[in-house]
Amino acid sequence: MKLHRLDTPGSIDGLVLHDEATPAPGPFQVLVRVRANSINYRDLLIARGQYMRNPVKGVIPLSDGAGEVAAVGAGVTRVASGDRVAATFARGWIGGPRQPDTEMGDRGGSQEGMLAEYAVLGEEELVKLPAHLSFEEAATLPCAGVTAWVALSGFGTLTAGDTVLVQGTGGVSIFALQLAKLFGARVIATSSSEEKLARLKTLGADHVINYAANPDWEKEVQAITEKRGVDVVVEVVGDFAKSLKCVRHGGRISFIGWMGGRKVDLTVTGIIARHISVHGIGVGSRVDFEAMNRAIDMHRLKPVVDRVFAFEDAKGAYACMQSRTHFGKIVISGA
Repeated sequence: MKLHRLDTPGSIDGLVLHDEATPAPGPFQVLVRVRANSINYRDLLIARGQYMRNPVKGVIPLSDGAGEVAAVGAGVTRVASGDRVAATFARGWIGGPRQPDTEMGDRGGSQEGMLAEYAVLGEEELVKLPAHLSFEEAATLPCAGVTAWVALSGFGTLTAGDTVLVQGTGGVSIFALQLAKLFGARVIATSSSEEKLARLKTLGADHVINYAANPDWEKEVQAITEKRGVDVVVEVVGDFAKSLKCVRHGGRISFIGWMGGRKVDLTVTGIIARHISVHGIGVGSRVDFEAMNRAIDMHRLKPVVDRVFAFEDAKGAYACMQSRTHFGKIVISGA
């Protein structure tokens, strides 16, 4: 089978195409024919050697993959041959709070990932896909989709009429916009591109702000909300100073990433005085994934795919992520 390995972590040039024997599933394991993958910012950091943990040398990268069950091992009951499935992000995290023993079980970093023609997975690590989604669309769900779902609903109730602030046009932010609209929320979205702001409006954003043209854009958020502030900030940049100025008294900040750099200005007194809840979001469990899929299926939501790269051009997908020019998700087709 064809697969990519990160033979030399440190740059995307360390990604190398290999040809190896197709594995066979053991007891309670499933052989999945991977039909599509998607790439996340985390995957780029891993390839460049900039992630919080060093990857295993030679690891198969990428956490996200979707395909169909090709074969099952003895004792498997959750899925059957031909089922359309995706792998969960973290091995062993079925439901409830994430435990320490699942922290190092992340695909594509410390554990083998999904950028391969076939993958062997435990049956408990799989979820079935909404029927209306293509494999390319479904491959976007395991990390970015679930992260956005948990950011909105994992630590509190999001109700119709609430206001959500999303930042930028990456995978998590676009999913957060789409999912927030399913809840009936009002969405304020930011970008530095007028073209992308127009596209955010077509996806349902109620208000858009060009943060490059408006350096003090948090003041515009306050004006839009009549100085009340938003109920939830989906924080992917790491600019806590501005997020705290945007969130209402008693509101929530779902902290996901640090695309603006790892140095975070966290004003503790502002959090305490205004009763702000700050939650670190580490994707989500299989239960979260299944709950999100039910909502996606009911509303026939379609993930936003920016580009689809050929399997042999996986480096092109990494380069696209590195350029930060994409809108939504970057996908790699199956081998």
